[in-house]
Amino acid sequence: MKLGFVTCVQLGYSCMEAIYDGGGELEVVLTLKDEKAKNKSGRVYLDEFCNSKGIELYKIDHVNDDFVNQLIQKYDLDWLFIIGWSQIANRRLLDSPNKGVLGMHPTLLPIGRGRAAIPWAIIKDLNKTGVTLFKLDEGVDTGPILSQLEIPLTQKTTATDLYNKVDIAHVQLIKNVIPQILKDSVQLKIQDDNRATVWEGRKPEDGLISLKFSRDKAERLIRATTRPYPGAFIHINGNKYIIWSAQLVSKRTSGLCIQFPDGFLECLDWEVE
Repeated sequence: MKLGFVTCVQLGYSCMEAIYDGGGELEVVLTLKDEKAKNKSGRVYLDEFCNSKGIELYKIDHVNDDFVNQLIQKYDLDWLFIIGWSQIANRRLLDSPNKGVLGMHPTLLPIGRGRAAIPWAIIKDLNKTGVTLFKLDEGVDTGPILSQLEIPLTQKTTATDLYNKVDIAHVQLIKNVIPQILKDSVQLKIQDDNRATVWEGRKPEDGLISLKFSRDKAERLIRATTRPYPGAFIHINGNKYIIWSAQLVSKRTSGLCIQFPDGFLECLDWEVE
């Protein structure tokens, strides 16, 4: 089974390592040109890894370029992984590998198609989320599923916690599935559109805390938008307070303590912008 990989971030690199840990190997890897996306969060350079494994590495401008399609044909790829890549694959690219293109989404599809998966899982007060490995199609997170891993959520889960657990789940999912891929024994499961939900993108201003919120809603918003996200915030006496963590309390405490209709929220970590 001939595999290729497209990534430019640490998460994708970790998944590449997981392919080798699971007994697989890569024919070719594609990444962004060195001068592109230098400030992209998690940006990594793959030269050393590819050299050590004897993998051909190509640096590209866009995944839909003619050159990429030619590479897929040259290496006669069965599956192409695209993980940690912001460019959207077009129909030609999706059809180029013999079996298709594989991607990951940090929810239990068909729940949570779309964007901002980590914050929404906490804001919506779900008791679990997860990561899905699926075959990409032209829809938004609508392709058939290869495998999933569940991640339990609690009333204390923060975006920081969940972000890390999602990364770990990506790697574990690759390790779990690679033996099936190599044996050509994967079974694709069509998503049930009747169960599908779509989560919209979020902007930094969506972190605004209203004093009309319940304190539980405010506390969830704080947990959902804490680091590595921009943070929840509130305006007090003309100042903008970004709140990174808080806890429910029965009465007003010293320091930054916010009163809501149903009680108080004590801020534990905050800064004034």
